Amino acid sequence: MVSDNPYVIVGGGLAGAKAAETLREEGFEGRVVLICDERDRPYERPPLSKGYLLGDEERSSVYVHEENWYAEKSVELLTGSRATGLDRGAHEVELEDGRRVGYAKLLLTTGSSPRRLRIEGNQLDGVNYVRRLGHTDQLRESLAAGGRVVVVGAGWIGLETAAAARSKYGCEVTVVEPQPTPLHAVLGAELGNVFADLHRKHGVGFRLGTGVTEFTGDAKVSGVRTDDGSVLPADVVIVGVGARPNTELAAEAGLAVDGETGGVVVDARLRTEDPDVYAAGDVASFPSERYGRLLRVEHWANALNGGPLAARAMLGQDVAYTDLPYFFTDQYDLGMEYTGWFAPGGYDRVIMRGDVEGLAFYSFWVTGDRVVAGMHVNLWDDGVGPVQELINSEQPVDTAKLADTSVPIADSLKG
Repeated sequence: MVSDNPYVIVGGGLAGAKAAETLREEGFEGRVVLICDERDRPYERPPLSKGYLLGDEERSSVYVHEENWYAEKSVELLTGSRATGLDRGAHEVELEDGRRVGYAKLLLTTGSSPRRLRIEGNQLDGVNYVRRLGHTDQLRESLAAGGRVVVVGAGWIGLETAAAARSKYGCEVTVVEPQPTPLHAVLGAELGNVFADLHRKHGVGFRLGTGVTEFTGDAKVSGVRTDDGSVLPADVVIVGVGARPNTELAAEAGLAVDGETGGVVVDARLRTEDPDVYAAGDVASFPSERYGRLLRVEHWANALNGGPLAARAMLGQDVAYTDLPYFFTDQYDLGMEYTGWFAPGGYDRVIMRGDVEGLAFYSFWVTGDRVVAGMHVNLWDDGVGPVQELINSEQPVDTAKLADTSVPIADSLKG
């Protein structure tokens, strides 16, 4: 038994690693235990569908800390150790091998897992889900062999892997998506069409408004059957149909899980209903005053910012999580940053500013006369900062001025 009541973090991703770092930076001198179910030390996940998949980043660059950092900072790193139970009464975490780790404070950063299609052929060799380093290692090897790639799902993972398969590896790529445009739920039709056009210009085919019913093949995948009965030939399949938060540990311990967002319910300090248990990153549903509801955000910045804030809250600091959701992507010659939030279809209009065809523009999602989300494409001088300022102001905007590139974005506020 690992005892002495340390501060324990369950989950070896970015949120957990940055929480451990913050505990030490804030002067905590007690024991810190970081429990990881993977054999690798904590690493960042965006490179798995971006730079590392493309071969532009070395494997060593994805790790949050150097290998010797944990020993130097006296952080006890338990890799290859899956937490299977949480005894809140005894203040213990049970591991798969039977060990029990006592805690004074506990932070859950258990992340999320890819949603798996429940269709025939899902277990065939050549069907890929991207979440871990090993997944990307395998996918890189498969794509390097060339051939026909079918991507199921036109979300961020689907489009980023499609871009890599096409631009880096020269594969023949088809994307299958049941919605009418790529990124339909997160960006809406207007920007979804921008991404569709981008990929088509690079030779990617789309089957939109189309579902998948079966992966065909013997031991190895050879095709993807769609709901119209046709079969798309495939040497490699990549499935990117969303993720589900890993809430099992929390739920089985009786902690509240929100029915709508699916995450562990926390307050503004990222503390659960148990005062000694916190949650951050993909797994946490936190209250947003700005949007008037619980949010659960799966993006990199949420882990980067949420882990440290939870650590400070565990130390008794008066903190509140108010960061705007943020996301970035790189596909071909398009680099983008997005910030803010709206429910699927939860906006009145999109205001475009700049050269959309030339991929140098801003877009703003407006509800009423207030900006609730926005993004820039390839406008790195000002970046996403002006968008965040508009959202945080919560003030009405003059949409004509907002669309006018001769008017500074900050001057688009009414009054």
